[in-house]
Amino acid sequence: MNQSLKVLVVDDSMITIKKLEKLLVDIGHEVIQRSKTGLEAITHYEECTPDLVTMDITMPDMDGIEATKRILAKDPDALIIMVTSHGQENMVMDAIDAGAKGYVLKPIRIEKLTDTIDKVITRYSK
Repeated sequence: MNQSLKVLVVDDSMITIKKLEKLLVDIGHEVIQRSKTGLEAITHYEECTPDLVTMDITMPDMDGIEATKRILAKDPDALIIMVTSHGQENMVMDAIDAGAKGYVLKPIRIEKLTDTIDKVITRYSK
């Protein structure tokens, strides 16, 4: 998959945002916005309409599952990949039920991120 995507990265950890941003750029994508909370993610999504969102599950003010539901309520075609820690498998299933198209586990490996993005784009893009 050689398509360059515009990505919104959502995570309450600046370290994770920076790591994800580097990985995404390394595999040919452009990070067009960063959000630290679920509420920010909803606002930023509307402002920049990214091709893809990487969404942390656990955040202050609103978790990634609720933010995913709200983004998809406004844009049913939104492509959202959850980024989660080990041990949150039940939350991942809730996120998939909410409409997330895939997930990657922290610590994020470039191969897994690439594979997940490729699968989501191949399966869901218009």
